[in-house]
Amino acid sequence: MNRVTVVDYGSGNILSVKRALEFCGAVVEVTSNPQVLNQSERILLPGVGAFGSGMRALKNHGLVEALQGFSLSEKPLMGICLGMQLLFESSEEFGYNEGLGVIPGVVVPIPLRTMTGINHKVPHMGWNELRRGKETSTWKNTILEGTEEGSAVYFVHSFMARPRSEQVTLSFTQYNGWDIPAIVKLSNVYGCQFHPEKSGEIGLQILEQFIQLK
Repeated sequence: MNRVTVVDYGSGNILSVKRALEFCGAVVEVTSNPQVLNQSERILLPGVGAFGSGMRALKNHGLVEALQGFSLSEKPLMGICLGMQLLFESSEEFGYNEGLGVIPGVVVPIPLRTMTGINHKVPHMGWNELRRGKETSTWKNTILEGTEEGSAVYFVHSFMARPRSEQVTLSFTQYNGWDIPAIVKLSNVYGCQFHPEKSGEIGLQILEQFIQLK
């Protein structure tokens, strides 16, 4: 039986994530105990809200070092939405905020104008298509195995990741001309900017691939 530990640090709808993982066949443990994380088979870090408050909550629960250490264990770790952004080195949201530093790169605001200079809506909210990363040749043996390019998933966010290497971007989506990383991957660590638990069959398929990672 595949087990997933969901990190509870007071940010995000833990229940919907837990239910989605259980629907996919996982045995789920929700915890804020760093010692439990150290012994986990795989970890999912959810989250909504502001980057700075998310990091403060992780620090207050003593989870920063546990997550950083787990990222080096070769066991699967995935962040969702804010959880993905927290994996990066820093964010510009409400000033400079230091992140977990697991993936090289920064988190920056989604531009307030389209590529052609027209004002557009931020946050980026709604269904958008997954496209193959520009330095990615295949989705085989990743959480996107079996997902067709062009499949739509559900986004809600005002900030986006800017990885230091394009090779980290497994998939991106386009928002009025801007390329936004949708899924990042560095070794055993994944990040999903969208909400797989809110993305119907495609999202469940992605979660199922995650819980089957070795």
